[in-house]
Amino acid sequence: MDTLSRAVDRLLVETADPTGRQPRADARRNVERLVAAARAAIAETGVEASAHEIAARAGVGVGTFYRRVPSREALLLAVLDEVLLDICRAADRALEHPDPWQGFCEFAAAYVGLRGESCGIGEALGGACGEALDATLAELRERFRLLVGRAQDAGRIRADLAWQDVPFLLAAVATGPRTLGLTADESQWRRTLRVLLDGLRTADPVPLTGRHPR
Repeated sequence: MDTLSRAVDRLLVETADPTGRQPRADARRNVERLVAAARAAIAETGVEASAHEIAARAGVGVGTFYRRVPSREALLLAVLDEVLLDICRAADRALEHPDPWQGFCEFAAAYVGLRGESCGIGEALGGACGEALDATLAELRERFRLLVGRAQDAGRIRADLAWQDVPFLLAAVATGPRTLGLTADESQWRRTLRVLLDGLRTADPVPLTGRHPR
């Protein structure tokens, strides 16, 4: 099942007909449009995107939005789940790469890009996520562990690094576009990521201090 289908199924279950009748094909298509529109709106304008804006992007009326989506928060949660699953798929591709380091680098680039979509959604939902994303987050943590361990076993990532450090390091790559009166190019995050990756594989690292994240 692709990530869009999973997000759509999540929403359809929450708005299922109590008689058990299956949704019409056009109803499913409308939900697919709403999920895609919500993801695009959030990536472009942030989690403040309104139901009216999302409906307009999807090409449906706001009435359809409220019939097909249980709530704006539920739609955000479905989109966040879709983004997290896309990250998991990127990790799976990296684990299949014959070169552990190159696979890790490709995953790191995909992770930073996709994480930029998911941060604001997670913050907006706050505690509303509850346990809904626990399983997906556990899958992603396991992939981080495997990717880092595989590269360390190949001697390509410094051995004193814990896999738990890596999500924090990659999160630091996506910074704001301005600092000290300087404005970054759109590709600044790629330059920053390259410096970070070089630090991960340095042959003579300065010993780390403190404890790794838990």
